[in-house]
Amino acid sequence: METGFRKWIIVVTIITSTIIELIDTTIVNVSINTMSGNLGAALEDTAWVITSYAIANVIIIPMTSFLAEKIGRKQYYIGSIILFTLASAMCGFSTNLWELVAFRFIQGIGGGALLSTSQAILFETFPPKERGTASGIFSLGIIIGPSIGPVMGGYIVDNLSWQWIFYVNIPIGIMAAILSAFYLRPSKRSTDGRRIDWFGIFLLAVGVGSLQVVLERGETDDWFSATYICVLTAIASVFLAVLVWWELRVKYPVINLRVLKSTTLSISAIMTFVLGFGLFSAVFVFPLYAQRIIGYSAFQTGTMLLPGTLMAAMISPFLGKILQSGLRPQYLIICGFAMSAIFGYLMSGSNLESGSPNFFIALLFRGVGAALLIVPLTALAVSELKPADIPQGAALNNMMRQMGGSFGIALINTFIAHRAAANRTALIANVTSTDPGTAARIQAGVTRFMSYGATYWQAFRQAIGALEATVVRQTYLMSYMNAFLLLAILNAACIPLVIVTILKKRTAPKSNAPVVVSDH
Repeated sequence: METGFRKWIIVVTIITSTIIELIDTTIVNVSINTMSGNLGAALEDTAWVITSYAIANVIIIPMTSFLAEKIGRKQYYIGSIILFTLASAMCGFSTNLWELVAFRFIQGIGGGALLSTSQAILFETFPPKERGTASGIFSLGIIIGPSIGPVMGGYIVDNLSWQWIFYVNIPIGIMAAILSAFYLRPSKRSTDGRRIDWFGIFLLAVGVGSLQVVLERGETDDWFSATYICVLTAIASVFLAVLVWWELRVKYPVINLRVLKSTTLSISAIMTFVLGFGLFSAVFVFPLYAQRIIGYSAFQTGTMLLPGTLMAAMISPFLGKILQSGLRPQYLIICGFAMSAIFGYLMSGSNLESGSPNFFIALLFRGVGAALLIVPLTALAVSELKPADIPQGAALNNMMRQMGGSFGIALINTFIAHRAAANRTALIANVTSTDPGTAARIQAGVTRFMSYGATYWQAFRQAIGALEATVVRQTYLMSYMNAFLLLAILNAACIPLVIVTILKKRTAPKSNAPVVVSDH
């Protein structure tokens, strides 16, 4: 526990580190089109720049407790900042896509460690009576980071080059490392002789990595018609099954699955997965839709997300205090999922004429919905656990949020590609030479292009090209709307799960106080 100037320097340092880690989960989103063109890579391949970072986060989060204890929390934290900063520099220096993906993975290893360790340090900085405030402050970073990323990314891409979305981390990382070295108190290293669950780490990395490749590349390569997709599916199935068996058997597992005996934790983990899915998918789909369909610049796209983020920032610090006053977290969670569902539903009704005024209310619902989910879901997840199991339960819940984001981006990308094929087929069926509307559109195009000096056949080909461009634009509009509707359905489907936890007879002491996720 700290007081005075030292306390608030630590808070600023910790929140800054958390925000830059989470900014990097979404700052790339508005830069995907630019990176794809500059690196000469397909859009689907370039999405790996986002996905590799998320996978690394998921893998490292369960390991941070053991590593922090063995190395010393202060040393581990500073080392993670340095790794994150160096990897950011190397991302900017990358000359091809797969080199960039590799350094993004390393950056995610450092960033994932920052996320979990930051929470533990912040929790210990505040006295017990102020831990609700600490939880709210930390949730502020979780909300601001992913949401402000597109704003920063948009400004940088419009005014500099995409490499600067990584270079911007360097001065911030250096400052955070220096402040941490001066103001964080040293922590003792563990001498209990606990062995690292290397086999569990190996199973987790291979299983999750293989599954992610299947999700990311399946649609592009026609799923199981590709041999390597079949092989990786088998590897993912076997390794993840063995992981569950091993983690339930080993004394010091990398992921303590035994805590899932708590029904409330299990249900909360599912809802947290959906939270991560929606939180990261929304800031992946919206920029693509706004830029590719509406024609907004990267900075304009990011700016549209800002009002909802500011609204969430205003209410987040108070949520911990509200929960400490005795309000059950389920009621806030229901409101959060309802608002997130409304966001998806409103966005699913967009059209080619939609603009900022149409998105404003929907994005406000998204921001407030996220704020109402993050802290209460953590509180609900650990509400029935014994004190000794709370760190493991909270860490598992934290991992599920990151995993939901990782899977969400891959699945929503695949879903959009699948819907694009189906929507194009449906549209083309109505665009025929015998259709009066199509014939009239082509003739109007021919007349217009001939007025610019084209011959009849040149004008005819240009009219057909313009019609094709319209079909493509309408196809992707419908596909993005389908994706937003899917997010609405997923969020709405979680509300009955929350009601189950309200009706469920408690078997453990009631605990509504928000708990900051430990680095366990």
